Amino acid sequence: MSDSKPWAGRFAEPTDAFVEAFTASVEFDRRLAPYDIQGSIAHATMLARQGILSAAERDAIVNGLQRIGERIEAGEFRWSVALEDVHMNIEAALTDAIGSAGKKLHTGRSRNDQVATDVRLWLRAELAEIGHALRRLQHALLELAEREAETILPGFTHLQTAQPITFGHHMLAWFEMLERDHERMADCAKRVNVMPLGAAALAGTTYPIDRAFTARELGFDRPADNSLDAVSDRDFAIEFAAAASILMMHLSRMSEELIIWSSAQFAFVTLSDSFCTGSSIMPQKKNPDVPELIRGKSGRVFGHLMALLTLMKSQPLAYNKDNQEDKEPLFDAVDNVKGSLKVFADMIPAISCNHAAMRTAALQGFATATDLADYLVRKGTPFRDAHEVVGKAVAYCVDRGCDLAELTLDELRGFATHIDADVFDVLTLEGSVAARDHHGGTAPAQVRAAIARARERIA
Repeated sequence: MSDSKPWAGRFAEPTDAFVEAFTASVEFDRRLAPYDIQGSIAHATMLARQGILSAAERDAIVNGLQRIGERIEAGEFRWSVALEDVHMNIEAALTDAIGSAGKKLHTGRSRNDQVATDVRLWLRAELAEIGHALRRLQHALLELAEREAETILPGFTHLQTAQPITFGHHMLAWFEMLERDHERMADCAKRVNVMPLGAAALAGTTYPIDRAFTARELGFDRPADNSLDAVSDRDFAIEFAAAASILMMHLSRMSEELIIWSSAQFAFVTLSDSFCTGSSIMPQKKNPDVPELIRGKSGRVFGHLMALLTLMKSQPLAYNKDNQEDKEPLFDAVDNVKGSLKVFADMIPAISCNHAAMRTAALQGFATATDLADYLVRKGTPFRDAHEVVGKAVAYCVDRGCDLAELTLDELRGFATHIDADVFDVLTLEGSVAARDHHGGTAPAQVRAAIARARERIA
């Protein structure tokens, strides 16, 4: 395969060796090869349909590109840094294989619209995979939520005991976070699925191309409406990075809770040994490395979002070499999102709950204080007065080192005379969670109903 540059006619001196390596992108953009070939086949098919190529030239190009694709997949293709990028490597190999017909493939297009099309084709496929990975994790969460629909643990605000909740309800909160992520990825895909091809370098082309036909061939919703914008737009990459950052933020929050819950101080859950590691010096250690690493990777993806925003913020229209720097952060963001989703979906089914530890924790910190206030309101006490009464009762318990449920009826009546024996129904953990029996509530019956609705949503 010749390493001569297709654009070298304008230049009297060869490219400096370091500059050649410094400006090349083939080491990372070669992953676009299947999509470059897909785009080129559609382009050649359109050129022949419009009479710009002969049928024989089209067939030679298509067959040649398919053979190159097979060589790439088999690891038999020689990549050349001298040819700069994936596009020129494939075009040079095609010309070597089929002769002058290969030189006609680039008619009516530029690397500017070619790369923008390739990246969109690639990201469209990756978004579909991410959508499937999200669904897999959501199904795992629903299974765990169903298994633990009646398991009680303390709910926290400010990481202080707030009210009793069910573990199933907590898993459904994670599910809802991921559902919004799925919606964002699907919405992002709509703007990814617009075709730049045909915009050429920036102004379009003088050839009688049919962009609508090419868009249909490649499965795009439509061709881009403005050639300047088509080649210079990287909003779709930034939008993905933003959606990916929110997704990774959610996975990081989930990881943080697993890290806390699996600590000896909480001991709410046990993670499978398959997702933990030990210490090189402390033999007792079981470290939650997978959640910790995902928590760390969130910062990496956030950084890619900032890199892409910074990359684009000062660029004049249309294409600039800066845009070569869009791929590595985009590729890495996709890789880390997919990896994090896979390992999380594998880890969730292997979580085991320590019911006794959760229950013990829920009995501490006066988790049913709000239930007592609500009880007093139902007995006719204004809420603010009830709030004050319960606050005094809590202070009394703090002094005596006991919980509200451990007070006698006489002690409780010392704070409000109209308290009756039925108060103990609301001071139990089971009574507290069961009382929140409404859409979105933590009652086991509502958790099961929510699981059923969720399964319908993601079926």
